[in-house]
Amino acid sequence: MRMLILAKRTHNIVIGVLKTMKTQVEDAIKEIQPHLRADGGDIELIDVDDEGIVKVRLKGACAGCPMSQMTLKLGVERYLKQKIPEVKKVVTV
Repeated sequence: MRMLILAKRTHNIVIGVLKTMKTQVEDAIKEIQPHLRADGGDIELIDVDDEGIVKVRLKGACAGCPMSQMTLKLGVERYLKQKIPEVKKVVTV
């Protein structure tokens, strides 16, 4: 019985941390969006997993831009890692 209670408690803590990290990522993306929108693009958060991988979708001009991967890695990923150390990687889906 104790193991079940401990497992539930651990699960709830992990879920709480994920929600907090996802909320942090959402807030950081809102800070990035005006810069992307100024060039006709946009970014949408799809998911944040428990390993620190952030999944995003580039939209508008960013979706077809040949420089989008550079923007993603040198701009978005660098910014998110700086603001949220738990973020390990940003990928497009």
